[in-house]
Amino acid sequence: MNNLWQSFRKLGARELRLPLLALLLLALFTGYLLNSGSEAPPQNAGESTAAQTWTCSMHPQIQLPQPGACPICGMDLIPVSAGNDQDLGAREIRLSANAVRLAAIRTEPVARSYVSRTIRMSGKIAMDETRLRTISAYVPGRIERMFVDYTGTRVRKGDHLVELYSPGLISAQTELLQAARSLKEMAPDAPEALRRDAGTMLEAVREKMRLLGLTGPQIAAIEKRGAPAERLTIYSPISGIVTRRHASEGTYVQTGSPVYTVADLSHLWVMLDAYESDLEWLRYGQSVDFTVEAYPGETFTGIIAFIDPVLNATTRTVNVRVNVKNAAGRLKPEMLVRATVKSSLSSRGKVMDPALSGKWISPMHPEVVKNGPGSCDVCGMPLVRAEDLGYVAAGQNMAEAPLVIPATAPLITGKRAVVYVSVPGEEGRFEGREVVLGPRSGDFYLVREGLSEGEAVVVNGAFKLDSDLQIRGNPSMMNPDQEQKAKSERRNEGAGPDLAGKEGEAIPEISPLPADIRETVAGILDAYFEIQIALSLDDAAGAATHAATLSGALKTLNAKSLAKEAQTPVDNLRNQLLGSAKEIAESTEIEDSRRHFQPLSDRMYLLAKALASNSDNPVLRYFCPMAFDNKGAYWLQNRRGVENPYFGSAMYRCGEEVEILTGGGEASHEGHNHE
Repeated sequence: MNNLWQSFRKLGARELRLPLLALLLLALFTGYLLNSGSEAPPQNAGESTAAQTWTCSMHPQIQLPQPGACPICGMDLIPVSAGNDQDLGAREIRLSANAVRLAAIRTEPVARSYVSRTIRMSGKIAMDETRLRTISAYVPGRIERMFVDYTGTRVRKGDHLVELYSPGLISAQTELLQAARSLKEMAPDAPEALRRDAGTMLEAVREKMRLLGLTGPQIAAIEKRGAPAERLTIYSPISGIVTRRHASEGTYVQTGSPVYTVADLSHLWVMLDAYESDLEWLRYGQSVDFTVEAYPGETFTGIIAFIDPVLNATTRTVNVRVNVKNAAGRLKPEMLVRATVKSSLSSRGKVMDPALSGKWISPMHPEVVKNGPGSCDVCGMPLVRAEDLGYVAAGQNMAEAPLVIPATAPLITGKRAVVYVSVPGEEGRFEGREVVLGPRSGDFYLVREGLSEGEAVVVNGAFKLDSDLQIRGNPSMMNPDQEQKAKSERRNEGAGPDLAGKEGEAIPEISPLPADIRETVAGILDAYFEIQIALSLDDAAGAATHAATLSGALKTLNAKSLAKEAQTPVDNLRNQLLGSAKEIAESTEIEDSRRHFQPLSDRMYLLAKALASNSDNPVLRYFCPMAFDNKGAYWLQNRRGVENPYFGSAMYRCGEEVEILTGGGEASHEGHNHE
C-alpha cells in the first residue's frame, strides 16, 4: 500500500485531475442508484393518502379507482374533485366569481304573479236543447194540407202549418155554436143567474177550443159564421226552424202525434272537448272565443255553461258546453269550431277574472250576472257568488296570486323537479332544492311547494351546476341520495316495490312456476314485446293488431293453478291488463296507443316480476325521463339496447336500462342514453 501511495505522490497534479473527476462522478451515480431502491420516507401527518376516484360526467353512479372509459357510454372518465368546502351541504356548490361568469349563471327572484294560459279546444256547434219544440196534434184527424212541406223552413209564431179535418173539432164547433145561440136567444127577462150561467158555459167552450189549438180570431170567425167548418188550419205556437217533419198530407194523426219539430236557432250551443290537463284552468261562466271556417278572421264569443262531471274514457276528454247568441243566424249547427279560453290561476287553484270578481251569477244561465244577490231573470233560481264557482274574491287578487318561476329554472326528470337557489349573503353559493310544480303557463311554472317569495332561483346555468355536483359525486337531480331515490322510484312506478295487483294485495314471486302458467306468461310477454316494437317503429296499426293478440293470451291466464294467496291479485292484474290492451287495440292514432301503453307496461312489469322471474327468456326494464312532458315512463324489452316506444323514430335511442328481471338479453345494438 505504501509503495502504491508513493507512486501516486510522484505523479503531478496535472496528471491526477482527470482521474479524480471521473471517480467523483462514478461515486455520485452509484449513490443515486442505491438511494432509488431504498424505502421512501413516511408522509407527514395530515397529508392525504386517499386513492383517486374516477367517474363519468354522464353517469356519476360509475365510481372507479383508475382512469379509463365509462362502461355505459364509453366516454373518458374524469377525476372526482375532493373539494375544500367542508361547510357545504350535500346539494350545495360554491363557485368563484369568475366561474359564475364563465358558466353564465343568472338568477331571478321568485315572485307572485297572475300568469295567464290560453287553453285551446275544438268542437262543433249544436242546437240548444232547451229551445227545441215538438208541434203535435191536439185532436185526432186527417192532415188535408201541409203548408210547411220540407225541413229547414223558417216559421214565425202564428204562421199556418197544416189544414186538418177532425170530427172532434167539428163536434167542438157545434158545441160552441150551441152555447153562443143559447146565450143570444135567452129572453130579456130571464133571471140574471141563468144568463150568467149561459155566459160561463160559452167561455168554457171557447177555452176548450183554444186548448184544441184554435186561435181567438178563429173562434170568433166560427161564431160569426154560425156553422162549423169541416177543415181547420193549425198555426205555429212558436218561432224557429223546422228541423224535422214527422207526417205528410193524408196522414191520420192521433192526439199527441208529432207533426213538426221546430228549433229556435237564435241561441246555440258549442260543444267542446277539453283535455284532463286543461280542466284546472276552466270554470263555469268563463268567456270563450271561437272561430269557424265559414267566416275567416272573425271571432265569436260565448260563455261556459256546463262542464261534464264525467270523463270520456275513449278520448280522455271532458265535454264543455258554451252558450252562444245567434240572433243573425250566421252560425249553423254542426259547424266545426276552434276555441280559446284565457285563464289565470290563483295560489289555491281559483281563477282570477276581474269581470266576475265580487259578482253574483245564475247557476243555470251564466249570462245572467249581477252586482248583488237576487234571482235569475230566466229561471228564477237564486244567484250564487262567483267565489263559490271557483273565482278569486274581490280585494284579494294579489294576495291570492301564485308563486311563479321561469320555465328555464326547474330541471325535470320523471316526476321530480329540482331548482338551484342562491344562498342569501354568500355570493357564488347555490343550493339544489326539490320543488313541487303546478301547471305550466307559457314561459312560467306555478310553484306549489319548495320555494318562498323573493328567493333568487337560477334561471340560466342550472344544468351546469347539476353536472358539477354529479362530477363531484354529490346528490343531484340525476343522482339523488339513496333515501330520496327510493321515494322517487316508489312515486314514479306507482305500484311500489311490493308489486300490488290491487290496492293492499301483494303478488308473491312464484318459483318454480307451473308449466301451464309458464307457457301462458311467455305468450303474454311475446305479444307485449310485439306491441313495444311496433310503437318504437311508429306502427299504430301493428300495435293494435298485437294488442288484440295480447287480449287473447291474457284470457287464457288461469290463476287457479297458482298458490291461493296469489290467485286473487293475479286475476285483478289480468283484468287491468285486458283493459289497457283493449284501449290500444281500439286506438287509431299513435299518440293514443302510446298513452295507453304506459299503464300496460307498468302492469306488465308486475306480472313479469311475479311470474316470469324464474324464466330463461330475457326481460329487461327501461326508462325514458322525457316521455309525456318530462314526467317519464317505463317499458319492458326482450333484448338489450334502447328501442323507445314513446317517441319512436323521433328519439329511438332515448332512455336507459334500469333493471334486469330475467336473463341478460341479447344485444341488438349499443345502448344509448338521452339524445
